[in-house]
Amino acid sequence: MGRFSNPPFVRESGLISASELDSQYNPRGLVPDHQDYLLGWAQRSAAARRQVAWAHHAYGNSPAETLDLFPARHAGAPLFMFIHGGYWRALDRRDFSFLAPAFVEAGVSLAVVNYGLAPAVRVEEMVRQMLRACTWIWRNAARLGADPGRIHIGGHSAGGHLAAMMLAAQWSCYQAGLPDDLVRGGLAVSGLYDLAPLARAPFLRDSLQFSGEDARRLSPINYRPARRVPLLTAVGGLESAAFQHQNRLIRIRWRHCFAGDVAMPGHHHFSIVDALGEPDSALFSAALRLMAA
Repeated sequence: MGRFSNPPFVRESGLISASELDSQYNPRGLVPDHQDYLLGWAQRSAAARRQVAWAHHAYGNSPAETLDLFPARHAGAPLFMFIHGGYWRALDRRDFSFLAPAFVEAGVSLAVVNYGLAPAVRVEEMVRQMLRACTWIWRNAARLGADPGRIHIGGHSAGGHLAAMMLAAQWSCYQAGLPDDLVRGGLAVSGLYDLAPLARAPFLRDSLQFSGEDARRLSPINYRPARRVPLLTAVGGLESAAFQHQNRLIRIRWRHCFAGDVAMPGHHHFSIVDALGEPDSALFSAALRLMAA
């Protein structure tokens, strides 16, 4: 992918400039009508909450540690836990309820989770919150009508990063009594797996306050899942070279887990999220295949 072909994004003249990092990694600057997508998500999500049964739950003690569960219509269904994007600093679970109708209709329970946002909460704590969310879902799945043995995880952008971190988790080390296969598989969409470039990106610097060590410790590429947990990836064909590189990088580093890449030609960083909620899209079909629903 040209100058983004090899980490850590080095070219002959040295590291790429801060302005280039912004232009490659800030999708709002690349999609002029991104606000239309954000508004559309909110409107369609409000409609979905009127259409589909759902319940709000707390999975932890802080106000941000909540989730909305949209249960399938039959007991023992697989459960898909979705983590929203927003560069760890924006958006909310309620913006993504629009994904629920397609999953519920297909016989899958959907949990859309929240987490604390930067700068009030550091990314390392967000990872801990997702560990708590996964644990809560596993412990409560049966009473919520889902199969605790069929929990899968997915996320978009920063949510893709958090989902990948959950796939790398060693659950029996995290808490006694948890199964190592607590999460059975994942779908990471337009995810971020090497955070080193983001530590230098001006548009994120003030809110994330990443050091180089923070970026190293929080990058999924620096972990190797102990088991062959299946990972599906996807990135929009219209997304930047940087996002294309990130998508390719996790497949290379986690080759033992890689279960396929979902081609999404004609999609950018925002429209690809819409596709996850469309029953006839390749991305939605891939999510169902992952869960064997």
